[in-house]
Formats: sequence, structure tokens, C-alpha cells
Amino acid sequence: MDIQHRFGTVNNGYSDFWGLYASSNIRIGFDYAPVNNLYLGIGFEKYDEIWDGSAKYAIIKQTKGESPVSITYYGDLSLDTRSDPTNSLFTHYTDRILSFNEIIIARKISDKLSLQVAPSITHQNSVPGYLTKNDSTGQTIFEEMKHDHFAVSISGRYKLGDATAFLINYDQPLTREPTNNPNPNLSFGFEFSTSGHTFQLFMGNYSLLNPGKNNLFNTNSPFDYTQADGTKVKGGKFLIGFNITRLWN
Repeated sequence: MDIQHRFGTVNNGYSDFWGLYASSNIRIGFDYAPVNNLYLGIGFEKYDEIWDGSAKYAIIKQTKGESPVSITYYGDLSLDTRSDPTNSLFTHYTDRILSFNEIIIARKISDKLSLQVAPSITHQNSVPGYLTKNDSTGQTIFEEMKHDHFAVSISGRYKLGDATAFLINYDQPLTREPTNNPNPNLSFGFEFSTSGHTFQLFMGNYSLLNPGKNNLFNTNSPFDYTQADGTKVKGGKFLIGFNITRLWN
């Protein structure tokens, strides 16, 4: 079982104790391994009342003399279950569905250091848009986003002791959207393990707990940047959060 939690941003300072008192999102999930190398999971997230099902399969495992890296597939299919009686959010039921697919390429460099790179694609069935032409010659629609969004993640884990590790991760959007391009994510934290639990405490820019939603809609940025119209946007918008994983053998 996994419990993931995101707090508010640290920018509010003492008023919500740097995010600790501004609980913003939580996800509870269950994972099960029916056969070797395969994990299946299901979870529910507070934000947008999202249910998701996931699968993780180890295609190749790092083996001395055979494979220098491990290659794993991870997929997540999510469903937005918010009430929408007037169809103002979703015209069709399939508009609620979002899929995320990722290939994780990892290598254990030493007993302490592990690194991985993970290219991904997120697909959304529905994107916002509007008609720019609607006459006898036909229709032209401007779509504010693309249906498929590519990104890549780079992560590292360094063991500080038998039960403690330092984690760092960077997510970079690759697809250039027509409008509202998502921002990259930089996160870092610590992991503490016991015989049956794993705890992760971290800071990062992602505010959501669904990988596809984060890739498409992250508005926080670790860096200052300038928009296309010349507007300067201040970065450093980090949130704090934690994960708890309970393992039953």
C-alpha cells in the first residue's frame, strides 16, 4: 500500500508553516505482484477525484556479464471522476481518460549509487480549443495543447546508510505546446526504510500525484523564466510532501 501526500508551496512562509499546514493533495494506492517481475496497482487521488490503474513490468534486469542496465515498462491509465451533470468539463465520457507510458532505464553504479533515465509519453483524449474559422469553405480549429506530450526524467539515488538514502530527480518536458507549456520539475529528498515500511520526505515543483497530469499541467518552476510575451516569472516554487509505502510479504 502507498500513501502519497503533497502540501502547499513553501512560498506562504510562516502563515501555513512553510506548507506543512496547507494540505493540498493525497493519494492512496495498492500494488500487488501476481507473478514475478510484474506489479499491478490501483489508486485514488483527492485532486480531480482521479482513479488510476497501473502496471510495472521488469523487461530486463541488470546482470553482470549479460546486461549493464535494467529496463522496466511503467504504464498508468487514469479516470477523472468529478461530477459534471451539465457536461461543461467533459463532452464525452472518454474525455475523462488520461494515459501515461514510460520506459525506465536504470543502472546500479555501485552499492551506494543508482541512476536512471525514463522517457515518457502522456496522451489526453480531449484538449481545449476553439474555432478560428467556420464558414462555407470549412472549419479551422486551434488546439491549445497537443494530444501527445513527450517528456524525460533523470533520477539518482545514493545510499547514506543501510536504511537511509538521498534522492534527486529532474523532469523535462520535450513537446512544445501551442500555449500553456508545462514547467520542468526538480525534486530531492530522503528515504528511510524499515523491515515493512519505506518513508520518503521530499521537496519538488510538482503539485499533483498523477504522472500524466504533472507532465501536462505543472505550473510551478524551479527556475526563473521569461514568457513568450516578455513577462518574467519568478521560479523557486517548491512544495513539500511525503510518501509512505507498507509492504506485506
